[in-house]
Amino acid sequence: MAIGMSNPVLNENRFRPESDDTQAGWAAPAAAATRPAVTGMPPTAGGLGGAVMTVGGTIRATLLLWVLILASGSFGWSQVVQPDPVFDPATGQMVQPVQWPTWIFIPMLVGLGIAFAIAFRPKLARFLAPVYAVCFGAALGAISAIYELAWSGIVAQAILATLGVFGVMLFLYASRIIKVTRRFAMVVVGATLGIFVMYLLSFVASLLGADLLFWREPSLLGIGISVFIAVVAALNLALDFAFIEEATQRGMPAYMNWVGAFGITVTIVWLYIEMLRLISLIRQ
Repeated sequence: MAIGMSNPVLNENRFRPESDDTQAGWAAPAAAATRPAVTGMPPTAGGLGGAVMTVGGTIRATLLLWVLILASGSFGWSQVVQPDPVFDPATGQMVQPVQWPTWIFIPMLVGLGIAFAIAFRPKLARFLAPVYAVCFGAALGAISAIYELAWSGIVAQAILATLGVFGVMLFLYASRIIKVTRRFAMVVVGATLGIFVMYLLSFVASLLGADLLFWREPSLLGIGISVFIAVVAALNLALDFAFIEEATQRGMPAYMNWVGAFGITVTIVWLYIEMLRLISLIRQ
């Protein structure tokens, strides 16, 4: 998964059940009654007579993914070695160099591949989402350790900020202060795709030797862009909540618990990393 991507697995196509949709996911309840959708649509055929997606099942799947992320994250954190400070002749001060682990891009590329696999084959989410959590958790732990070496206490600040944003967005969505309409979704998805294109162009330019990372500089422009990206990531949470709510109301099959859990996990990971970057820019 690319850090700046929206959730490709959470879209209207996911409401079309695949074959053998009655098979339950790992966190699915043994059985549940099919619910009619708020929109007046009939329940999907995949949920008839079998276990269906529930909010509780999605929460349990999400919690399991985060247990795996924390476990593998502790390993990634332990693999970051703090180098000795070096003298910077430009500033005349001792600075702490940053050494990125050479393996860190491997689990990130695996996570990207898993995101595309789940987008095309949602039923694989119950198997691949835990793999994503283990792989990306290790990378996330290493990234967090590097930020912590540069700015002491930043990881705790980013975690609290992420949890705060998640809680606020959940409240705004549950109270219907934020209503996920088609126009709202189009704007958020469009902004997310624009951010992804910016990430991609910056990455390609860096491979060619060009520096387009002006948005990572500790300037008003860099901080403003970081705030915008964090806001878009937060708004993606509303899309995740809407997807989970509608999917459960339509009685989607139980494996969709893992699709919803994976989607919301991707968004939270993205939001956390953006919080790390934003706080680091402010502290600089």
